Amino acid sequence: MKKFLTLLVLVFSFFIALNPVVFSYADDFSINAKSCILMDYHTGRVLYESNSDAKYPVASIVKLMTILLTLEEIDAGRLDLDAIITASNTAADMGGSQVFIEAGGNYKVSDLLKSVIISSANDASVLLAETIAGSESNFVNMMNKKATELGLDNTNYDNCTGLPAVTQFSSARDCAVLLKQVSQYDLYHKYCNIWMDKLSHPEGRETELVNTNKLIRYYKGCIGGKTGSTGEAGYCLSAVAKRGDMKLIAVVLGTESSKDRFGQTSKLFDYGFNNFENKKIISGDEKLPSSVSIKNGKEKVVDAIFEKDFYYINNKIEKFDIMTKMVLNKNLSAPIKKGDKLGVVYIMIEEKVIGEVDIISSQNVSKKTLKDNLTTIINNYYA
Repeated sequence: MKKFLTLLVLVFSFFIALNPVVFSYADDFSINAKSCILMDYHTGRVLYESNSDAKYPVASIVKLMTILLTLEEIDAGRLDLDAIITASNTAADMGGSQVFIEAGGNYKVSDLLKSVIISSANDASVLLAETIAGSESNFVNMMNKKATELGLDNTNYDNCTGLPAVTQFSSARDCAVLLKQVSQYDLYHKYCNIWMDKLSHPEGRETELVNTNKLIRYYKGCIGGKTGSTGEAGYCLSAVAKRGDMKLIAVVLGTESSKDRFGQTSKLFDYGFNNFENKKIISGDEKLPSSVSIKNGKEKVVDAIFEKDFYYINNKIEKFDIMTKMVLNKNLSAPIKKGDKLGVVYIMIEEKVIGEVDIISSQNVSKKTLKDNLTTIINNYYA
C-alpha cells in the first residue's frame, strides 16, 4: 500500500509538472453589483472589472460632471467662488436630494458647490448649471461635449442631477475616468472630505449638510467620491482612496442596498491594496544628475528635469527589475525656452519599454549675440 501511495504521488507530481495549475489572485474574487471596475489612478490600469462598459443609469454620480464643469469654470476665472447667485424658481423647485434653497435668495458659489459635493443637492446643481450656461439644457450640452472630449463613449446626459431620464446613462469605466478628472482639483478635495457642515440661508435658517459618501469616514485612505441611488439605478458609488504612493478608483453600479455599495466598494479597494503595489519610478520636476550642454547659448549648460511623474503598478507576487535609459536630443542649441524638450527617459523591464517621460529644460537659455561672442574672444585672449 505504501509503495502504491508513493507511486501515486510521483505520477501526480509528474502530471503537475507537465500541466501546471496556475491559481490567479482573482480566481476567487467577485463583486456583487451589476457593474464594477477597479482602476489605478496614476496609470489607468484596470485591476479588476466586471461588465464595466455596460450602459446603466447611475443616479447622482451624474453630478461628477456638474462638479467638473463648475471646477473648470472657477479654475479658468470665469466663475468666482465668492460670487453671489440669486436662486431661480426652477432651481428652488427641484425635488429629490436638496438643501432647500429659496427662490430669490442669494447664495455664494462656494456654498452651492459645497452643497453638491457633500450632500448631492439637486437644487444647488441646477442653480450652478443655470449660472454657468444660462439654462440647465445649455449646461447639459456642455456636459455631453465634455464627455466626448474625455472619451466617455458609454455616457449620455439628459440633466445635471442624475434624476431618472430615459436616455441618461453611463458605465463603470466612464465613471472612474470622470472621477479621476474631478480628483485633480484641490478645491474638490477641500469639500469632499467634510463629514458634516451647514448651509445658511438668507432668511436665517440653516440646512445641515451630511456627506453621502460614508467611506470618507469609515474606510482608511478614502479621499473622495460620489454616491447615487434611484429605483432604476439601484445603489451606486464611485470613490477614490490613497495609501502611500498608491491611489485607486473604484466604482460599483446597481447594488441592492446602501450598505452593499459601501461594502462592495471597500472590497474592491481591499483587493487592490492587498494584491498590488505602485512604484514611483520617475518624479516630475526632479533634476537630472548632470546638466545638459547647450551650443551657442549665453549659458553653456542648462538644468534638465523630468516633465512628470511615472508610476508602475504590479501584482505584489511579480518580481522584476525596472531600468531607465536617458537619451538626449543631438545638437541642442540656444535659444532654449523653459519647458522645451531636451530628450526622453525610457522606463524598461527586461529591455522592454513600458513607458517614457520627456526631459525638459528648467530655464530659458538665450542665444549668444555678436557682442557676447566678441566678449568671449577678448576674455580668452587676455586670460
